[in-house]
Amino acid sequence: MTNEKVDVLSAEEQQKILEKYDPESNTRKLTGVFQKVVFVGLLAFSLFQLYTAIFGVFTAQIQRSVHLGFALALIFLLFPARRGKRKSGKLQVAWYDIVLALLSIYVGLYWPLHIDKIVMRVGMLSDQDFYTGVLAVLLVLEATRRAVGLPITIIAILFLSYGYFGEMMPGFLRHSGLSLQRLVQTMFFTTEGILGTPLGVSSTFIFLFLLFGSFLVKTGVGQYFNDLAVAIAGRSTGGPAKVAIFSSALQGTISGSSVANVVTSGSFTIPMMKKLGYKKEFAGAVEAAASTGGQLMPPIMGAAAFLMVEFIGGGLTYWDIAKAAAIPAFLYFAGIWIMTHFEAKRIGLSGLSKEEMPNRKEVFKKIYLLIPIIAVIVLLTAGVTVTHAALYSIAIAIVVGFINRDSNMKLVDIVYALVDGARTALGVAAATAAAGIIVGIVTKTGLGLKLANGLLDIAGGHLLPTLFLTMIAAIVLGMGSPTTANYVITSTIAAPAIILLGVPDLSAHLFVFYFGIIADITPPVALAAFAAAGVSGGEPIRTGVQSAKLAIAAFIIPYMFVLSPQLLMIDTTITELLWVIFTAVTGMIAIGAGMVGYWMRSLHWIERVVAVGAGVMLINPTVWSDVIGLGSFVILLVLQFVWKRK
Repeated sequence: MTNEKVDVLSAEEQQKILEKYDPESNTRKLTGVFQKVVFVGLLAFSLFQLYTAIFGVFTAQIQRSVHLGFALALIFLLFPARRGKRKSGKLQVAWYDIVLALLSIYVGLYWPLHIDKIVMRVGMLSDQDFYTGVLAVLLVLEATRRAVGLPITIIAILFLSYGYFGEMMPGFLRHSGLSLQRLVQTMFFTTEGILGTPLGVSSTFIFLFLLFGSFLVKTGVGQYFNDLAVAIAGRSTGGPAKVAIFSSALQGTISGSSVANVVTSGSFTIPMMKKLGYKKEFAGAVEAAASTGGQLMPPIMGAAAFLMVEFIGGGLTYWDIAKAAAIPAFLYFAGIWIMTHFEAKRIGLSGLSKEEMPNRKEVFKKIYLLIPIIAVIVLLTAGVTVTHAALYSIAIAIVVGFINRDSNMKLVDIVYALVDGARTALGVAAATAAAGIIVGIVTKTGLGLKLANGLLDIAGGHLLPTLFLTMIAAIVLGMGSPTTANYVITSTIAAPAIILLGVPDLSAHLFVFYFGIIADITPPVALAAFAAAGVSGGEPIRTGVQSAKLAIAAFIIPYMFVLSPQLLMIDTTITELLWVIFTAVTGMIAIGAGMVGYWMRSLHWIERVVAVGAGVMLINPTVWSDVIGLGSFVILLVLQFVWKRK
């Protein structure tokens, strides 16, 4: 499709919006020596990760500490101490940031250089060990503040304080307290703190898939997603909105950030929606809701999905999680699709004109650009390890890039893809290191079990109240925090409470995973919606409210797969699965019509209430609720036909 038809945002405008709403994009614009140093550092970071992926990872402490050292040093060189503060002139990086970067390198190399001595001391810290550990904690907190944001940094500090001042805590929160020596030892000299599972996953699986996403961008897949979406959905009712949904679902496979997805895809789809006749807030809301759902879409989900493999354990593979998430993801996007369709019908919008459509034949000729993504699915289903699946897919993406004439990929583009991939990994590395602090405190103090039991007491031991309280906790923690850190906190504190009530581990973990992601479009702090408002020119809070309304399915689906694990393909038959999908989609149609106030005609407020009620009944997986829900749905459908004929 030609960009002359709509006012697509320029790269500069996109960058300004990203810097405003996405902390990971607020970097210095380096030139000269510093630019070269950072470029080489990012390239070396990627090469280190590729080397260990190909030839085998080092000992956990070495692999993770080197990964951490790279990330911290590059963060201090790239991210200014204060947002928006950039120096011009010869010394673009403040002297203290250079010092912090050097100290980060020292911390990163401490384990590789001293591992034999540390092991021989058997948990006893020397003075050098102690001060290095303190330095590591402080560097992680400051790097996280710069690259990820203040919320997760404050939470990590609160957990550290809880670990140290345990004797002063009230009631069931009280514990014996950790000495400063023991606190430092846990944080940096075990694999339960900063160098724990979250950073371990970042230093292996997550980095490689971020690198894969970077190579997909270089091959031109991102632009192809837009063209393919327009070719498939452009002519339908309210076409541009459906293009946004389809495109954003695909973009989620190459973007681990809701905000980045909004700005990248939305700069193309939001102007199209506004031109067709959608209001600014609605256009932004469609993009925000769809882009946020990109992290829920298999085969490559948000970074937290990789953590889920390690947290659940029990032989669970990443493919098990991706497969289980497939139907809920389909229902999520189906819900948004249904509501945008009814909204388009309500205000009388059609699709794009024939002249605005791309040449479908030319678009489908390039379907081979999807081969790398298909390869990931095939490799994972064939039982190939996640690491090797990512490596092979990167290689396939490079081949496809050379084949695609439009991308005109060269060897230099491979280098830039490696650099860009490492850059996107910096925020994830900082977030997972900070998350490790939280996990370490939870493990050492037994806080997880205490809070899980406390949550059950408040909920009276009932499942639905426990789920509701967990949902609120995940949304609140997710406001302004990355999904990765949010998942770590809620999965160690809230998920155990759900599991204690007999819910399968996978259902419980996906429940908190979903609501951690949905926090990006839940007011009052809805970063994805605010970024969409920046693109559309709409009012941020109204856009957030609209996006939460459009994504109503996301607030319902997690309850569905907890109450009915068949949706996750757990212990189910094909017949049961098809019935659950049928009632779920039917319920989504009813809820969508009720929320928008239109079906085949405008709905009376009583019909809207009945429609939403029927949808909720269809979602509740019991025979009597399905009967009532389907009965109400059929009655409403008949009334629609009768009134439409009149």
